[in-house]
Amino acid sequence: MSDYNYLTKDGFDRLMNELEDLRTRGRAEAARAIADARDKGDLAENAEYHAAKDEQGMLELKISELERTLSNARVLDASQIDTSHVVLLAKVTIKNLKNNSKLTYQLVSETEADLKAKKISVGSPMGQGLLGKSVGDVASVDTPAGKMQFEILEIGI
Repeated sequence: MSDYNYLTKDGFDRLMNELEDLRTRGRAEAARAIADARDKGDLAENAEYHAAKDEQGMLELKISELERTLSNARVLDASQIDTSHVVLLAKVTIKNLKNNSKLTYQLVSETEADLKAKKISVGSPMGQGLLGKSVGDVASVDTPAGKMQFEILEIGI
């Protein structure tokens, strides 16, 4: 049995929209590309046809992965999150003890992680280091530059 994929409502909706787009527009484009390549002659020596078939295979793989992710999805309600310690969906303000810089991240599932949006995966080294910590705790995180220490300043939604 697979693990659950915990998603926000926005993340779930985004994945559903992506899946619907791939099933409709994506498959139609793949079929059109194969048909165009088929019209260009002998299929045995037609590199464009083989490339289009490979692209179709990759599209079907992506659709299958999205279906599997969504079939195991559990949508989390932010109002039900306990903010006494760091959990999935929590927004955490931390202070780097080495240079005193402050950062705020939201811990999300792997499928929703987006560093530009300050959303980090609970499976990442930073996410794992922060999980379960409370305000005032110090989290040790293994990074490529070595161990870093972060103090938990605030936990919210």
